[in-house]
Amino acid sequence: MRRQHPFAQVDVFSLTAYLGNPVAVIFDAEDLEDADMQCMARWTNLSETTFVLPPTTRAADYRLRIFTPGGELPFAGHPTLGSAHAWLERGGSAKMSERIVQECDAGLVEVRRRGGLLSFAAPPTRRSGDIEAEYLQQIADSFGIDRVQVIAHQWVDNGPGWAVVQLATAQQVLALEPDLSRIPDAMVGAIGAYPAGSRHAFEMRTFAPAVGVPEDPVCGSMNAAVGQWLARTAAVSGSYRVSQGRRLGRAGDITITPDPDGTLWVGGNTTTLFHGTALA
Repeated sequence: MRRQHPFAQVDVFSLTAYLGNPVAVIFDAEDLEDADMQCMARWTNLSETTFVLPPTTRAADYRLRIFTPGGELPFAGHPTLGSAHAWLERGGSAKMSERIVQECDAGLVEVRRRGGLLSFAAPPTRRSGDIEAEYLQQIADSFGIDRVQVIAHQWVDNGPGWAVVQLATAQQVLALEPDLSRIPDAMVGAIGAYPAGSRHAFEMRTFAPAVGVPEDPVCGSMNAAVGQWLARTAAVSGSYRVSQGRRLGRAGDITITPDPDGTLWVGGNTTTLFHGTALA
């Protein structure tokens, strides 16, 4: 007999309902096997589906497993915020008044509540440094651009395996027509700046063919690691906002906020749009 699991689908990183990035959140997942979780994630066909479990450490409020249609991720940004939102809405009580501690395969991730907005602390990157010349050329070829159009590039891997290229303008990023068959194992993004004085500082796009997600509508983990890179190299200073999802008909709006201690917070709006039960 199948068991019923409380379920919520949360829209993340948009002030307008149905224009952010949805995440499916499955509660009380202790009885689910890995294969069950993967099957459900393939069926929802969202960029991520999460499963909420009891924590294995007293330092955490809950444990989260994160699945794409193609596999499990150690960490992801919009599922972190969406799951924290759903957990609180369902009556979750954090050990600290303004901080939630999520346990996931990447370790402990802090989520803070401030002014009605949830933000997560960007986890440390596992890999940084310039992208190797051969791989960079493959990315440029798949994006249909000349290598000289890439003004900066970096490994920004905080779990999923991200790399990013920076183009001169947001419009160049929006104009990309990638052929992902040329980089089937890639986890890669592109970022470009808007003119000074614009509502957003950058446009971001992220492509994840390696895990079965051709283009992620709005990606928290990529924005987190890119934000750390830009801050580290003094390419940005202070808080800024990123637009993502325009090419997919979305209106992603991500806020990047550095603390004086060096912690970088990635925040955005979260709204539950569906409640129900999942059978597993």
